[in-house]
Amino acid sequence: MKDIPGKTSDGVNILIIGSGGREHALAWKMRQSPRCEKLYIAPGNAGTAGLCENITLNIKDNQAVVDFSKANDIGLVVVAPDDYLAQGMVDALTAASIPAFGPTKAAAELEWSKAFAKAFMKRYEIPTAYSKTFSGLDSALAYAKAQPLPVVIKADGLALGKGVVIAESYDEVEKTLTEFMKEGKFGKSGKTVVIEEFLKGTEVSIHAFCDGKTAKLFPVSRDHKRVGDGDTGPNTGGMGTIAPIHISDELLDQVLQLTVVPVMQGMIEQETPFSGILFPGLMVSKGGVKVLEYNARFGDPETESYMRILETDLVDVMLACVEGRLAEQEIVWSEEHVVTVMLASEGYPGEYKKGFPILGIDEAEKDASVVVFHAGTAVKDGKVVTAGGRVLGVSAIGSSPDEAKRHAYEAVRKIQFDGVQYRTDIGAFWEI
Repeated sequence: MKDIPGKTSDGVNILIIGSGGREHALAWKMRQSPRCEKLYIAPGNAGTAGLCENITLNIKDNQAVVDFSKANDIGLVVVAPDDYLAQGMVDALTAASIPAFGPTKAAAELEWSKAFAKAFMKRYEIPTAYSKTFSGLDSALAYAKAQPLPVVIKADGLALGKGVVIAESYDEVEKTLTEFMKEGKFGKSGKTVVIEEFLKGTEVSIHAFCDGKTAKLFPVSRDHKRVGDGDTGPNTGGMGTIAPIHISDELLDQVLQLTVVPVMQGMIEQETPFSGILFPGLMVSKGGVKVLEYNARFGDPETESYMRILETDLVDVMLACVEGRLAEQEIVWSEEHVVTVMLASEGYPGEYKKGFPILGIDEAEKDASVVVFHAGTAVKDGKVVTAGGRVLGVSAIGSSPDEAKRHAYEAVRKIQFDGVQYRTDIGAFWEI
């Protein structure tokens, strides 16, 4: 292996960018690696503080991250959130000869611009919902009101997982488009919108490790986006995940050949090779698979589930991606099942209060099958308190889906904070 900064023998100093449950799960897994020397996270949360060093760093400034990495002999930076990929953090680190896990700004446009992604999918004949893109409110309204209901409206840019509305009425169409395009609900991200047909079927999450040339699929998982049981209520960043979802070898090959391989090839053609995590959200129906959207990073809360069943050293896999040698890296996954239930603040995904003490985490983790990942937490007066919309991800493994679900909800019931809300049906449906 070539010499890289931060290596002492085979050890590497690592910096993780981010503060949510995804980042806590990555830190939890990387801390287990014999390759991991010093582990930093910026800014981290109350959970990561027990695994690594939370640091205060202006992560909106790429140069500040470069300077910290140089000063602390960092050999791997994991850029986890979408907005820091979109600001070109990987580009800046790479230009400074600091190994960074994640796609470049140009490659990550698959996520930070829905309009770009739809045009990319059309160009490379990737199956997806029929859509049109609009930058003018009047034309968007006229088109959307001529479509059959429900109709899907997506903010073009990043919107914390909340920029997708499935409008069930034309009044909701008008309200959504006005909020996005006129009132600036998501700032510049909503000034352009994609309006697309509503697809019926089963939604699944696909992840792939990528090194610019090679892609290797994770087991299939399922996220639960709606806030309420039975997939009711508004979309959220995700209320829970299950894995692995069993799909046929034929369908899995279809997923790879139709939704992942064309991206790898297309990005090479555009001279923006894709490295890091490619995460297409898919709709599976009798007609096959169609891409709902592309993400360019680990999903959240999918990561909280995936890290429980990944057996291979995550640091080894990430360095293989960064160094372009993923083809020779074996990746092994456990045969166990995993259920992750998100505990959220009252009012989420709308307005919510924070600062409430959280009780019962230690009690929940007395079950050896359970890990509680912190998403939106902080420490105040020596106590762990709520600090976000999604607060904790309670993750449990089991030899069967029912066992994993039972352990997860037994742990969930041990945790309390004012206004806690969660779905009670995560893990109820495992078949496609």
